[in-house]
Amino acid sequence: MHIEEVFNKNLFDLRETLAARIFDNKQYPWEVLGLIGDFIIELGSTLSEEEFEQKGDQIWIHKTAKVAPTAYINGPVIIDANTEVRHCAFIRGNAIVGKNCVVGNSTELKNVILFNNVQVPHYNYVGDSILGYKSHMGAGSITSNVKSDKTPIVIKLKEITIETGLVKIGAILGDNVEVGCNSVLNPGTIVGKQANIYPLSMVRGIVPEKSIYKNKNEIVKKR
Repeated sequence: MHIEEVFNKNLFDLRETLAARIFDNKQYPWEVLGLIGDFIIELGSTLSEEEFEQKGDQIWIHKTAKVAPTAYINGPVIIDANTEVRHCAFIRGNAIVGKNCVVGNSTELKNVILFNNVQVPHYNYVGDSILGYKSHMGAGSITSNVKSDKTPIVIKLKEITIETGLVKIGAILGDNVEVGCNSVLNPGTIVGKQANIYPLSMVRGIVPEKSIYKNKNEIVKKR
Protein backbone atom coordinates (compact mmCIF):
# COMPACT_ATOMS: atom_id res chain seq x y z
CA MET A 1 0.00 0.00 0.00
CA HIS A 2 1.25 3.48 -0.89
CA ILE A 3 0.73 6.77 0.90
CA GLU A 4 -1.26 8.06 -2.10
CA GLU A 5 -4.10 5.69 -1.18
CA VAL A 6 -4.99 7.87 1.82
CA PHE A 7 -5.12 11.07 -0.24
CA ASN A 8 -8.57 12.63 -0.54
CA LYS A 9 -8.53 12.34 -4.32
CA ASN A 10 -8.05 8.56 -4.07
CA LEU A 11 -10.60 7.95 -1.32
CA PHE A 12 -13.55 10.02 -2.49
CA ASP A 13 -15.49 11.06 -5.56
CA LEU A 14 -15.81 14.73 -4.67
CA ARG A 15 -18.67 15.12 -7.15
CA GLU A 16 -20.78 13.17 -4.65
CA THR A 17 -20.94 15.71 -1.85
CA LEU A 18 -22.31 19.17 -1.24
CA ALA A 19 -19.11 19.78 0.73
CA ALA A 20 -16.59 19.38 -2.11
CA ARG A 21 -15.04 22.82 -1.54
CA ILE A 22 -13.98 21.95 2.00
CA PHE A 23 -11.42 19.59 0.48
CA ASP A 24 -9.79 22.28 -1.66
CA ASN A 25 -6.02 22.33 -1.13
CA LYS A 26 -6.28 19.54 1.46
CA GLN A 27 -4.33 16.36 0.88
CA TYR A 28 -5.48 14.21 3.80
CA PRO A 29 -9.08 13.72 4.99
CA TRP A 30 -8.47 14.51 8.65
CA GLU A 31 -7.34 18.02 7.65
CA VAL A 32 -10.98 19.06 7.11
CA LEU A 33 -12.40 17.82 10.41
CA GLY A 34 -11.78 21.07 12.26
CA LEU A 35 -13.37 23.10 9.46
CA ILE A 36 -16.79 21.44 9.22
CA GLY A 37 -18.78 23.71 11.54
CA ASP A 38 -17.66 27.01 9.99
CA PHE A 39 -18.02 25.57 6.50
CA ILE A 40 -21.65 24.63 7.16
CA ILE A 41 -22.48 28.13 8.38
CA GLU A 42 -20.87 29.67 5.30
CA LEU A 43 -22.47 27.23 2.87
CA GLY A 44 -25.88 27.25 4.52
CA SER A 45 -26.35 30.96 3.94
CA THR A 46 -25.90 30.41 0.18
CA LEU A 47 -28.35 27.52 -0.23
CA SER A 48 -31.44 28.02 -2.38
CA GLU A 49 -34.54 28.88 -0.36
CA GLU A 50 -36.57 27.10 -3.02
CA GLU A 51 -34.80 23.83 -2.20
CA PHE A 52 -33.77 24.13 1.46
CA GLU A 53 -35.71 25.20 4.50
CA GLN A 54 -33.93 26.68 7.49
CA LYS A 55 -35.15 24.97 10.66
CA GLY A 56 -33.92 26.55 13.84
CA ASP A 57 -30.46 27.97 14.34
CA GLN A 58 -28.01 27.04 11.55
CA ILE A 59 -29.98 24.00 10.43
CA TRP A 60 -30.75 23.63 6.72
CA ILE A 61 -32.87 20.71 5.54
CA HIS A 62 -33.75 19.97 1.93
CA LYS A 63 -37.49 20.06 1.34
CA THR A 64 -37.45 16.50 -0.02
CA ALA A 65 -35.72 15.06 3.06
CA LYS A 66 -37.82 13.04 5.52
CA VAL A 67 -37.06 13.74 9.17
CA ALA A 68 -38.89 11.82 11.88
CA PRO A 69 -40.52 14.07 14.50
CA THR A 70 -38.64 12.15 17.20
CA ALA A 71 -35.20 12.89 15.70
CA TYR A 72 -33.06 15.51 17.47
CA ILE A 73 -30.96 17.87 15.35
CA ASN A 74 -28.59 20.47 16.74
CA GLY A 75 -26.88 22.89 14.34
CA PRO A 76 -24.87 23.64 12.43
CA VAL A 77 -26.23 20.94 10.12
CA ILE A 78 -27.08 20.53 6.43
CA ILE A 79 -29.23 17.63 5.27
CA ASP A 80 -29.45 17.22 1.49
CA ALA A 81 -32.16 15.91 -0.85
CA ASN A 82 -34.12 12.69 -0.37
CA THR A 83 -32.32 11.74 2.84
CA GLU A 84 -34.19 9.95 5.60
CA VAL A 85 -33.52 10.72 9.26
CA ARG A 86 -35.33 8.08 11.27
CA HIS A 87 -36.87 7.72 14.72
CA CYS A 88 -34.65 8.89 17.60
CA ALA A 89 -31.64 9.77 15.46
CA PHE A 90 -29.36 12.21 17.31
CA ILE A 91 -27.41 14.72 15.19
CA ARG A 92 -25.29 16.66 17.64
CA GLY A 93 -23.96 19.29 15.24
CA ASN A 94 -21.27 19.98 12.65
CA ALA A 95 -22.82 17.42 10.30
CA ILE A 96 -23.15 17.50 6.52
CA VAL A 97 -25.44 14.70 5.35
CA GLY A 98 -25.59 14.13 1.60
CA LYS A 99 -28.31 13.14 -0.82
CA ASN A 100 -30.18 9.82 -0.52
CA CYS A 101 -28.66 8.98 2.86
CA VAL A 102 -30.17 7.05 5.76
CA VAL A 103 -29.52 8.15 9.35
CA GLY A 104 -31.24 5.47 11.32
CA ASN A 105 -32.85 4.60 14.60
CA SER A 106 -30.71 5.76 17.54
CA THR A 107 -27.80 6.64 15.27
CA GLU A 108 -25.64 9.50 16.57
CA LEU A 109 -23.64 11.87 14.35
CA LYS A 110 -21.11 14.48 15.47
CA ASN A 111 -18.65 16.48 13.36
CA VAL A 112 -19.01 14.40 10.21
CA ILE A 113 -19.33 14.53 6.45
CA LEU A 114 -21.54 11.87 4.90
CA PHE A 115 -21.24 11.77 1.13
CA ASN A 116 -24.28 10.96 -1.01
CA ASN A 117 -25.97 7.57 -0.62
CA VAL A 118 -24.34 6.78 2.74
CA GLN A 119 -26.24 4.51 5.11
CA VAL A 120 -25.81 4.51 8.89
CA PRO A 121 -29.20 2.92 9.53
CA HIS A 122 -29.14 1.08 12.87
CA TYR A 123 -27.57 2.03 16.23
CA ASN A 124 -24.40 3.58 14.82
CA TYR A 125 -22.10 6.17 16.39
CA VAL A 126 -20.19 8.24 13.85
CA GLY A 127 -18.01 11.01 15.24
CA ASP A 128 -15.17 13.10 13.78
CA SER A 129 -15.39 10.98 10.65
CA ILE A 130 -15.87 11.12 6.87
CA LEU A 131 -17.92 8.49 5.08
CA GLY A 132 -17.48 8.32 1.31
CA TYR A 133 -20.06 7.79 -1.42
CA LYS A 134 -22.27 4.72 -0.96
CA SER A 135 -20.43 3.60 2.18
CA HIS A 136 -22.51 1.56 4.61
CA MET A 137 -22.11 0.77 8.30
CA GLY A 138 -23.88 -2.36 9.49
CA ALA A 139 -26.07 -2.43 12.57
CA GLY A 140 -24.22 -1.58 15.77
CA SER A 141 -20.93 -0.67 14.08
CA ILE A 142 -19.29 2.46 15.50
CA THR A 143 -16.36 4.81 15.14
CA SER A 144 -14.20 5.25 18.23
CA ASN A 145 -12.75 8.74 18.01
CA VAL A 146 -10.51 9.17 21.08
CA LYS A 147 -7.60 7.04 22.27
CA SER A 148 -7.80 5.75 25.82
CA ASP A 149 -4.75 7.81 26.81
CA LYS A 150 -6.17 10.94 25.09
CA THR A 151 -2.95 11.54 23.13
CA PRO A 152 -2.91 12.88 19.54
CA ILE A 153 -3.65 10.34 16.83
CA VAL A 154 -0.85 9.15 14.58
CA ILE A 155 -1.39 7.64 11.12
CA LYS A 156 1.09 4.87 10.35
CA LEU A 157 1.72 3.39 6.92
CA LYS A 158 4.64 0.95 6.82
CA GLU A 159 7.71 3.13 7.34
CA ILE A 160 5.74 6.42 7.17
CA THR A 161 4.33 8.08 10.29
CA ILE A 162 2.06 11.13 10.06
CA GLU A 163 1.48 13.23 13.17
CA THR A 164 -2.07 14.59 12.84
CA GLY A 165 -1.95 16.77 15.95
CA LEU A 166 -5.60 15.84 16.55
CA VAL A 167 -6.92 14.13 19.67
CA LYS A 168 -10.20 13.24 17.95
CA ILE A 169 -10.38 11.34 14.68
CA GLY A 170 -12.94 8.63 14.14
CA ALA A 171 -12.83 6.71 10.88
CA ILE A 172 -12.36 7.63 7.26
CA LEU A 173 -14.28 5.39 4.86
CA GLY A 174 -13.62 5.63 1.15
CA ASP A 175 -16.34 5.24 -1.46
CA ASN A 176 -18.33 1.99 -1.51
CA VAL A 177 -16.97 0.66 1.80
CA GLU A 178 -19.02 -1.98 3.64
CA VAL A 179 -18.59 -2.30 7.41
CA GLY A 180 -20.04 -5.42 9.01
CA CYS A 181 -22.38 -5.41 11.98
CA ASN A 182 -21.05 -4.69 15.48
CA SER A 183 -17.59 -3.69 14.28
CA VAL A 184 -15.46 -1.06 16.03
CA LEU A 185 -13.32 1.27 13.93
CA ASN A 186 -10.59 2.52 16.25
CA PRO A 187 -9.36 6.15 16.25
CA GLY A 188 -7.71 7.14 12.97
CA THR A 189 -8.81 4.07 11.02
CA ILE A 190 -8.77 4.60 7.25
CA VAL A 191 -10.58 2.15 4.98
CA GLY A 192 -9.80 2.39 1.27
CA LYS A 193 -12.59 2.48 -1.25
CA GLN A 194 -14.48 -0.70 -2.15
CA ALA A 195 -13.13 -2.52 0.92
CA ASN A 196 -15.24 -4.81 3.12
CA ILE A 197 -14.96 -5.26 6.89
CA TYR A 198 -16.16 -8.55 8.38
CA PRO A 199 -18.80 -8.35 11.14
CA LEU A 200 -17.55 -8.21 14.75
CA SER A 201 -14.20 -6.77 13.65
CA MET A 202 -11.95 -4.51 15.70
CA VAL A 203 -10.16 -2.44 13.06
CA ARG A 204 -7.08 -0.30 13.59
CA GLY A 205 -4.81 1.42 11.08
CA ILE A 206 -5.23 1.40 7.31
CA VAL A 207 -7.21 -1.11 5.28
CA PRO A 208 -6.19 -1.11 1.58
CA GLU A 209 -8.75 -0.40 -1.11
CA LYS A 210 -10.53 -3.34 -2.78
CA SER A 211 -9.67 -5.66 0.10
CA ILE A 212 -11.54 -7.80 2.63
CA TYR A 213 -10.66 -7.33 6.30
CA LYS A 214 -11.24 -10.64 8.11
CA ASN A 215 -9.00 -9.87 11.10
CA LYS A 216 -5.79 -7.93 11.70
CA ASN A 217 -3.70 -10.85 10.44
CA GLU A 218 -5.88 -11.66 7.44
CA ILE A 219 -6.58 -8.88 4.95
CA VAL A 220 -7.02 -10.24 1.44
CA LYS A 221 -7.39 -8.52 -1.92
CA LYS A 222 -10.72 -8.86 -3.65
CA ARG A 223 -10.69 -10.99 -6.78
